[in-house]
Amino acid sequence: MSRLGTFCRAICWVVIPVLVATPILAHTVKVSGDVAANFHIEPNHNPRAGVPSQAWFGLTRKGGSTIPLSQCNCQLAVYSVPRASNASPLLKPALKAVNAAQYKGVPGADIVFPKAGEYELRLSGTAKAPASFRPFQFTYSVTVGGR
Repeated sequence: MSRLGTFCRAICWVVIPVLVATPILAHTVKVSGDVAANFHIEPNHNPRAGVPSQAWFGLTRKGGSTIPLSQCNCQLAVYSVPRASNASPLLKPALKAVNAAQYKGVPGADIVFPKAGEYELRLSGTAKAPASFRPFQFTYSVTVGGR
């Protein structure tokens, strides 16, 4: 066996277990105007029908400062997919201030999806005085599994 073949096998024995054991970061970041949102839903972006899942939105201004729920008139709407463009939300979960990852007091909600399938989460918001940022709207696709 060649030295190169032995070396490649040795590297594979080290690298593959590390890659398999490395957790995948399940966060989705989007930008709207001067606001960015880091979205996450538990557990690990794999919610289950009939089971409460916490969703949170790490809102930040340009420059990186956090926008807490106390500074935002935020609303969350949940739609089933597919849907008509004028469809009413299936759910309008109440938002509460949550601490998640490095974010303190950001918008979050407990969502119970009624059945397995595709959903769209739409977070919109405007600044509460004295905060100042442009109105925003973010949409996220969520796939909900069965129990």
